[in-house]
Amino acid sequence: MKTTVSDWLEGARLRTLPAAAAPVLAGAGLAYAGEGFSFPRVALALAVALLLQIGVNFSNDYSDGVRGTDDFRTGPPRLTGGGKVSAKVVLAVALGCFAAAAVLGLLLVALTGRWWLLGLGLAAIVAAWFYTGGKHPYGYMGIAEIFVFVFFGLMATVGTVYVCLLSAPFGSWLVGAGMGLYSCALLMVNNIRDIPTDRQAGKKTLAVRLGEARARRTYVGYLVLAPVCIGVGLAGHVLAIVAAVVLEVCGLISCLPVVRGARGHSLLQVLTRTGQLTLAAGVVTLLVALL
Repeated sequence: MKTTVSDWLEGARLRTLPAAAAPVLAGAGLAYAGEGFSFPRVALALAVALLLQIGVNFSNDYSDGVRGTDDFRTGPPRLTGGGKVSAKVVLAVALGCFAAAAVLGLLLVALTGRWWLLGLGLAAIVAAWFYTGGKHPYGYMGIAEIFVFVFFGLMATVGTVYVCLLSAPFGSWLVGAGMGLYSCALLMVNNIRDIPTDRQAGKKTLAVRLGEARARRTYVGYLVLAPVCIGVGLAGHVLAIVAAVVLEVCGLISCLPVVRGARGHSLLQVLTRTGQLTLAAGVVTLLVALL
């Protein structure tokens, strides 16, 4: 079967990349406000975040494909599960992304001189692999949101601030929590779509464990609470309250299809909009912090 560029882009799951970029942008803004912004360090942090996200997407493609989880998939076929590319090739691409992230991360750590950060980088790569990899992937246990909150919220945001300022102000932790909640919302709406097939495959995501109704309410809760965290974290910055209100309104608008029981393709649209909202939150935080 011939593989196209479109197939590889689908495998990279571009809809998820805002979850990687947004917290770095938010952290860059906070670093600028703290008078310690460094373009090379922020650029390296962004590259590492994106490579890890793409790597975990291909890793998921490989692991779910060889495990047979994608045999129940109703969405667009993946590279491995759909038989478009051999599992070994997909695995090689995933590991290549992780290796590239490790090299750039090492350079970033060298610039900061804080070598203990290597431990956090290693933890991020391990977490990326064991999301669906290994004998007991935590993505199948209903605890993935904890890791997403920590790595795509706190670590990405506060980490970006830290590599620039070599300190982590309290406000950056609150903004990081808000960005983490947006990432959790992305994961939740994706898993709400897959509840029927995940049940068949024995994949017990948090959405499966909560049940559809409570999972939908949880998604709404993430999008309601996230702007509050960001607004409080930005307290003292010009337009912080305005930014929080704008994000809150946009979040509520994004919630409406989920509240109304959207399914199938409609949830794919919600996933895209949630990704856009996540990226918007990072950009808004950056702009507010620059003022």
